[in-house]
Amino acid sequence: MSHAATDPTFYRSPSDAIAAPPEHLAYVVAFDRAGRRPDALTVVDTDPASATYGRVVGWADLPTRGDELHHFGWNACSSAFAHAGHHTDGLRRRYLLLPGLRSSNIHVYDTEPDPRQPRLVHTVTAAELAERAGYSRPHTLHCGPEGIFLSCLGGANGDDGPGGIALLDHDTFGVLRAWETDRGPQYLAYDAWWHLNQNTAITSEWGTPSMIENGIDPELLLGNKYGHALHFWDLAEGRHLQRVDLGEQHQMVLELRPSHDPEATWGFVGVVVSTEDLSASVWRWHRDDDGTWKADKVITIPAEPADAEALPPALKPFGAVPPLVTDINLSVDDRFLYVSCWGTGELKQYDVSDPGHPREAGSVRLGGITGRVAHPSAPDEPLSGGPQMVEVSRDGRRVYVTNSLYGAWDDQFYPDGVGAWFAKLDTDPDAGGGLVVDERFFPHGDDFRGLRAHQVRLQGGDASSDSYCFR
Repeated sequence: MSHAATDPTFYRSPSDAIAAPPEHLAYVVAFDRAGRRPDALTVVDTDPASATYGRVVGWADLPTRGDELHHFGWNACSSAFAHAGHHTDGLRRRYLLLPGLRSSNIHVYDTEPDPRQPRLVHTVTAAELAERAGYSRPHTLHCGPEGIFLSCLGGANGDDGPGGIALLDHDTFGVLRAWETDRGPQYLAYDAWWHLNQNTAITSEWGTPSMIENGIDPELLLGNKYGHALHFWDLAEGRHLQRVDLGEQHQMVLELRPSHDPEATWGFVGVVVSTEDLSASVWRWHRDDDGTWKADKVITIPAEPADAEALPPALKPFGAVPPLVTDINLSVDDRFLYVSCWGTGELKQYDVSDPGHPREAGSVRLGGITGRVAHPSAPDEPLSGGPQMVEVSRDGRRVYVTNSLYGAWDDQFYPDGVGAWFAKLDTDPDAGGGLVVDERFFPHGDDFRGLRAHQVRLQGGDASSDSYCFR
């Protein structure tokens, strides 16, 4: 079959993606915690040769207020090579879909013809999402077989759950239906990804809307009531196959990062906190010889002791800062895993060439609950927040981080204000890794007009936006 009309940013293999030209723009969603001003889709120049490098060069306000933009993504990606009927019919990585985690609306922005000036072209309303899929509180989306997969935390009409996946049309963005045909024991939701060539979907667990919207509930946390399992599904049928419990003390099983190798059957998932010792962890799932799925803890990051007087009220009784692993990202070549420790303000880099035995290869600190480590370009400005959302360029040489987690949780752990910042780090995979902060790249504070910066998407795709069909 000819692929002549396929978008050039659809890459047949990870190696093709790595060899593609570097990104010149980053799209960053930013939100108003108070809900009095519109949230925004911002555009930042990432071309080092540009006169506006590291500056916000585009801005699109939402037409509504109180959305709380969080995760977002492209309408299409390299997995389009596996979509029946979409090889040559003009499907392009053109539209960014912005779910409102609080409003349940999804705003669709067109990045053409001017990628610096995205235009609102469609809105999927909360009512449509509820009526056609039975869900609310849309969280994460990925382009995949049959449509755009949109994970949602809540049920329809104010129901707290179950959460699950809504399927949206690739072309019209209309809500088609709920993806699941047999939910099995799954109730809590968070992320969703897959092994395309294995016909396997994986989902993770955070909590229902009432469990998260006002911050961490200490009673729920210490009662081990947040999510602590992975779920494996038949991708084509939407049918639940297996639940893998990581242990109830491992609370909040969040970001899924499957191997980019389309023949692999492993991936990583981050766990925010252990109620046993406040440590965070990263687990590797894999398919065993008997065909069942298993998960093993491969990284443990301990809490750091701290003076209770320096801690926010939520942590004073513990006398320690938990790492709070809130995001992870796997480079396209599957060699390096990046782990955001939002509590301690550390971004860790691990060599995962042997995925069962990660080895730390680099580390940088910015912000942190007690550290408040400044950016080297502004050494007199202590930073709040910490590396949170992390995105990696296709060639694995640039790492981007933003500092806000979720409005209510920001306020809980950084009660004096979290601010807004967006940093870039450089690494050299050929030299074995290591992280260096780019002093020229630091949009922050007034650059975001008082809004908090959250997730990043890179022009042409990035390490967490695509799955590949060929080696």
